[in-house]
Amino acid sequence: MILSRRPEIDRFLAKPDPAVRAVLLHGKDRSGVAERAQLLGRSVVADLNDPFNVTLLTEGDIDAGDGRLEEALAAMSMMGGRRLVRVRLGGSVRSGVDKALAEALRHHADGTFNPDSLLVIEADALGRDSTLRKAAEGATGAAAIACYEDETGDVARMTREALATDKVGLTADALDRFVARLPRERGLMRQEIERLALYIGPGSGRTLDLEGLEAHLGVEPDASLQDAALDAFGGRAEKAQGALRRAFAEGESAVSALRQLSLQLQKLRRIAVLTANGAGAKEAAKAAGVFWKQEAEMLRQARSWRLELLEEVHEALYAADAAVRATGSPDQLLAERAVLEIAAKARRAGL
Repeated sequence: MILSRRPEIDRFLAKPDPAVRAVLLHGKDRSGVAERAQLLGRSVVADLNDPFNVTLLTEGDIDAGDGRLEEALAAMSMMGGRRLVRVRLGGSVRSGVDKALAEALRHHADGTFNPDSLLVIEADALGRDSTLRKAAEGATGAAAIACYEDETGDVARMTREALATDKVGLTADALDRFVARLPRERGLMRQEIERLALYIGPGSGRTLDLEGLEAHLGVEPDASLQDAALDAFGGRAEKAQGALRRAFAEGESAVSALRQLSLQLQKLRRIAVLTANGAGAKEAAKAAGVFWKQEAEMLRQARSWRLELLEEVHEALYAADAAVRATGSPDQLLAERAVLEIAAKARRAGL
């Protein structure tokens, strides 16, 4: 089954069809893929980190060919209720992994394994020749959802609804300006909208006009973290380390530091994807939400950071974030190591 229109996708995510046992989420908007995967996961389990009812596998687990996926799909819940099996793929999916997942998906959609398990696969954009994509689109008990970039109208609606939840808003011209400045990665959009709501004042009932919005757009409370991220991806290890330590002295957290690194990564990935598809460099930088004063540096970095290398950093940051959030972890040291490792990769990339 193919779900392509936004209304039907939203309806499915809000109330998944219980007859659908497997869902493939794929697209260039990895933030959108991850967000939808979480929505589906929470329709099955209350805690996505539940060790009894949730299994998370990666491409390496599938490539091992040891039946780990089939075992997870066949497993019964120890505590009762449904189980969630998530498969998170990286960039380009190898042919062997593509075929193995397609076979497992078809069997699970037909009810071969535990029918109370939901299989959710997250991937980059898959071509029409992908065996996995064909299997998800053709199986009765499966669904394939392509995650495309949000249109301007969708972004405006999402912004209005998110701000309304906090009982704040924007005037029409301020909304147009804000939407035009937003990057098109859904994860980045959510963060910027949340930051705007905090600036206006949750629960205040205020509606910000264009002048007030411009004041917000010029405010950068986490400037030291931004400097650290920009310098890290630019290969300037010493400056990045200094900016990070300055941010910690200013009261910033390791979690915020990793989030800023992720923001920088997403912008670089957005520029790389757009330019690869024929967009001009300045046009790509604007679409990625790059501040005009940083445009030249961002474009310099984008010329050296390949998508495959950015994907490696993405996985490393994901692991670092989990480690930082662990109780008793040396969070600042972990964040500093992430900064230095990124800077080292940047230097090896030629920056």
